Amino acid sequence: MLKSIPASLLALTVAAVLAGCAKEPASTSAAAPEAAPATQPATPPAAEPHPMPAAPTEEVDLSGIAKADGGKTVAEVFAEKDQLAGQQVVLRGKVVKSNPGIMGKNWLHVRDGSGAEGTNDLTVTTVSAVPNVGDTVLVTGQVSLNKDFGMGYAYSVIVEDADVKVE
Repeated sequence: MLKSIPASLLALTVAAVLAGCAKEPASTSAAAPEAAPATQPATPPAAEPHPMPAAPTEEVDLSGIAKADGGKTVAEVFAEKDQLAGQQVVLRGKVVKSNPGIMGKNWLHVRDGSGAEGTNDLTVTTVSAVPNVGDTVLVTGQVSLNKDFGMGYAYSVIVEDADVKVE
């Protein structure tokens, strides 16, 4: 039973780092509630879908990004996700967010100016060197669907274990 508490704390820490976004805490009352006794299992909060960045992190200029030869745009990956599931895909875009070293991988958000809200930001995992926000990258990796990492980090489309080359 005691092993579940450190595991829960580790999961919460990973989720907070992976989010890379600050959520406002709930309003605090004058008296903080007491912690649950160690004999009761903690109930995790209801899962929320992972929020997509509303705008590129540092207002990255997405103009002039050419589609990769024989590749897809971010919007095409979302539109053709069912046909691309389990397949390798190549795409070019700019890094708008980067979270290195989470769960043994580097996590990137890549955009190329295609798509609308919800289909314009593709999450990519890699063990390649971490590019800087604003770098144009060529991504080659496998498309996976409906990946749920817990704690609200669920992705309808994600490119995993990608080779990422800065151009």
